[in-house]
Amino acid sequence: MSAKVLNVITSASLIALIALCVAWELWLAPQRPGGSWLVLKVLPLMPAVFGILHGKRYTHKWMTLLIVAYFIEGAVRAYSDKGLSAQLAGVEIVLSIILFAGAVLYVRRSVDQKK
Repeated sequence: MSAKVLNVITSASLIALIALCVAWELWLAPQRPGGSWLVLKVLPLMPAVFGILHGKRYTHKWMTLLIVAYFIEGAVRAYSDKGLSAQLAGVEIVLSIILFAGAVLYVRRSVDQKK
């Protein structure tokens, strides 16, 4: 795959992860009725949106470190939660794996294409 395709995959998974986390904590299955302060977990992802959308290699690099926290949160909640929340945690796991793989492969391809 080309670096451009990998950047699109990474961008789409980042935006989907942000949308999932907001919907999850406000409407779909919040910790408390009416919404949860856990929606603030999307804030660390927000600075990355511009860099990922514009194909900045440095942003892809540090995103690989940050996304591990979302994978871990998804794994813990998939194991401990029940019902819809556990299913949403599974989606979070999948999106974080896609984002991680896309970011790592994008960095590799963009370096290879510069040579």
